[in-house]
Amino acid sequence: MATTLMLIMIGLLLLGFPMMVPLITAAVVGFVMMFDGFGQMETFIQQMMGGIRPASLIAVPMFILAADIMTRGQSANRLIHMVMAFIGHIKGGLAISTATSCTLFGAVSGSTQATVVAVGSPLRPKLLKAGYSDSFSLALIINSSDIAFLIPPSIGFIIYGVISETSIAELFIAGIGPGVMILAMFSIYCLIYAHVNKVPTEEKATWGERGVAVREALWPLFFPVIIVGGIYGGIFSPTEAAAVCVLYAFLLEFVVFRSLKMPDIYRIAKSTGLITAVVFILVAVGNGFSWIISFAQIPQSILEAVGIAQMGPVGVMITICLAFFIACMFVDPIVVILVLTPIFAPAIEATGLDPVLVGVLITLQVAIGSATPPFGCDIFTAIAIFKRPYWEVIRGTPPFVFMLVAAAGLIIAFPQIALFLRDMAFD
Repeated sequence: MATTLMLIMIGLLLLGFPMMVPLITAAVVGFVMMFDGFGQMETFIQQMMGGIRPASLIAVPMFILAADIMTRGQSANRLIHMVMAFIGHIKGGLAISTATSCTLFGAVSGSTQATVVAVGSPLRPKLLKAGYSDSFSLALIINSSDIAFLIPPSIGFIIYGVISETSIAELFIAGIGPGVMILAMFSIYCLIYAHVNKVPTEEKATWGERGVAVREALWPLFFPVIIVGGIYGGIFSPTEAAAVCVLYAFLLEFVVFRSLKMPDIYRIAKSTGLITAVVFILVAVGNGFSWIISFAQIPQSILEAVGIAQMGPVGVMITICLAFFIACMFVDPIVVILVLTPIFAPAIEATGLDPVLVGVLITLQVAIGSATPPFGCDIFTAIAIFKRPYWEVIRGTPPFVFMLVAAAGLIIAFPQIALFLRDMAFD
């Protein structure tokens, strides 16, 4: 049965169907094979509806809406200008500014694709003008945007938290350490690249210009303060933080900056509605699919086949990383989290692994896979936004993928990279 479902999904993906079609088809075929027909289809529908019932999922469309408002407004440009004012003049400073801006906007939006658009659109021309190759520039933007998966708010953490019943607040704070570590690794690489390729430096900003840049970026910088400070100060939950972010983004762009007008609300709402519909369809069908494969005991068969019962905690974490990394190279990250998390749940529980640590590793693998050929979703976002051919977009990715894989290895070897902030906040 597992082989049949896998062949159906791969076949439909190769034929060019959007991800929800292979997932729905495989789920329905699996249901028919188990129950000999459609007689109990209402059970499958109930499982699908149960997947989108958790209240925590309300945060997803609200963070998407807040990101959409900020992407169309001035928040991203103000953050970029501030970062450039402080580090744009050092060797490799423009590239480091790009990575830092992606991280900051990720802390504001929680969306990798929104970050590619908001940061990549203004900075890619500057990178090219400064002497960076297009393949390096594209790879830097795509992979730096994936830090948004780890810096709160993260839609990946929300989905994982709902599926695994893990505290989303703990996941949010655990992602900060790895996110900052990856930013440091990318910055060192940018510095080396600029020296090797003799990339000229930018003009140094005066302290007066830096002061103006900070003042202009002060309002957008309150987003991570609201999210992290509000949640860990006990003022509101992650879902309530999402609602506050929408209100704050609206007031910022419509009232304070006046960068958007009331007619823009329709376009923003329509865009958010379309993205939310796709996400929730995937979540619903993914939950139904997970129920089917669990009912058929496919996870147990797969885990027995790879011998995971004989592995220790480190072996289980490495296996999880490999499985999620490979899957996200081909399939939408949300679907991968929905389908694979229940498969590995028994092994995680049996080895006593911290579910927050596992969540950070899984989300990191999702981030890596999102920017890795052949079908990483951020690759195709970059192709659509920057109008560049596929091979040019992926040419510069190997060094960044290597650094991300190394980051996963460091987290496995030194779990406190992810857990020390969580332990400080929740002890």
